[in-house]
Amino acid sequence: MQRVRCGDQAAFQLLYERYFRRIYRFLDRRLSNRADTEETTQEVFINVFSSIDSFRGEAPFAAWVFGLTRRTLAARFKRKRHPMVPLPDPDAEGSEWGMGDSSGNPLAAYEYRERLDHLAGAMRERLSPEQRQLVELHHLQHRSIEDIAHDLHKTEDAVKSNLYRARKLLLAR
Repeated sequence: MQRVRCGDQAAFQLLYERYFRRIYRFLDRRLSNRADTEETTQEVFINVFSSIDSFRGEAPFAAWVFGLTRRTLAARFKRKRHPMVPLPDPDAEGSEWGMGDSSGNPLAAYEYRERLDHLAGAMRERLSPEQRQLVELHHLQHRSIEDIAHDLHKTEDAVKSNLYRARKLLLAR
């Protein structure tokens, strides 16, 4: 640690090699794509190097590194805002659920379709049939919680709870 603190590049390279795989795997399980994982891994090592003087040795170094990794990841999630995909108005003339409003822009139409396909895939893979039904009724058909609860013979709290869990599953990764 003293060698790293003094700026010894060989010592930092050894530290990098020792922790790279573990940090990369930790981040890969929490991030959705390789580019984000690689970028965040590098950000962690920049943070390790820049804050090495704050390591007091009261806990194992690995615990300090992974605490820093968790804080770096949390900061990244705070900075990153998930893109919102507007759904087409089903009442608009010529509007079909899968088409979207491209406004003559092929790139926008492609991105819209890609996000829609990703959402549909996530719904199939991550949600139970009941959760898919609730998401479709509430978010796509714009039915109220009260109406859904009445039609499915459930309490409003049960519908809200299941919708919350479904949204949480869809936003995961």
